[in-house]
Amino acid sequence: MRALVNDAVRQAVVAPPSPDALAYHRALAGYRPTPIRDLAHVAEELGLAFVGMKDESSRLGLPAFKVLGASWATERILESRPEVRTLVAASAGNHGRAVAHVAALRGLRCRIFLPARASGVRRAAIEAEGAEVIVVEGDYEDAVAAASAAGAEEGVVEIADVGTSAGARWVIDGYATLFAEVSAQGRFDVLVVPIGVGSLGAAAARYAASTGAKLVGVEPVTAACLTASLAAGTPTSVATPGTTMAGLDCAEISATAWPTLRDGVHGTVTVSDGEVEAAVRSLADHGFAIGESGAAPLAALRALAAEEECAALRGVIGLGRRARVLLVATEGPTGVS
Repeated sequence: MRALVNDAVRQAVVAPPSPDALAYHRALAGYRPTPIRDLAHVAEELGLAFVGMKDESSRLGLPAFKVLGASWATERILESRPEVRTLVAASAGNHGRAVAHVAALRGLRCRIFLPARASGVRRAAIEAEGAEVIVVEGDYEDAVAAASAAGAEEGVVEIADVGTSAGARWVIDGYATLFAEVSAQGRFDVLVVPIGVGSLGAAAARYAASTGAKLVGVEPVTAACLTASLAAGTPTSVATPGTTMAGLDCAEISATAWPTLRDGVHGTVTVSDGEVEAAVRSLADHGFAIGESGAAPLAALRALAAEEECAALRGVIGLGRRARVLLVATEGPTGVS
């Protein structure tokens, strides 16, 4: 399915964004709002009023937005569990590196569980943060199960961005900082956001509902778990043979994120590895170093604006000459091979 319209969308019932993490993030060394890049060439190409790209290629010393959720979840957990000495997490790359980075800053040990198909480059980046990397024979969901089991050990806590734990809720709250910055940077009619397990999408849905913007989720065609779940009306697993969009290579949507996504996303668009690689090159030609998961929204927007398969969703979100669109580019180049 190229594009899906979510007939169940009910923005009026979506909870507002949590303001709790913003002051904490502002107090961190090196904090600054990430910029919105003016993609004037894309707006001209597609006949839109404005296309901006929230550039998360440099966030608190890391090449991805994930540290916002990892740092806030860790802060909240340690408030009630000061005896914790080790953080664990499952990851396809960016979340694990963020958890490892936060652990090092706080003088904690860290173990990160990666699926077998995670790239060597991503493994090395996590190890460079001082974490122990454990490669799990299986997919991302197998790594999640292993991290969850490790989190039950004495003195250990899991920093998860998936599931039903308090940590998963706090990760979503941490991502609200990204959208609080957007509020001060401009007004947008349409947001196009990568989904993965859905935590960033849930934060985006809360922001969109609070402003009246329309939200489109982007997934790899080979890992479209939100698309399948919206079509079925219930969380649905999909087979995931792999994708260069490593951060979006997820078979299941997070149980914590699902209700907000169900009510707050207007639709989804799926994109191929080839389309995303073309988007990476296109952005590089204009001076922007963005990774595959981060470039997925540009690939999706091009499909949305031009393809007949996307016509229904295009009409629902009002994608026309007056539309102001924000793409969330979640990562810089992080290595997929």
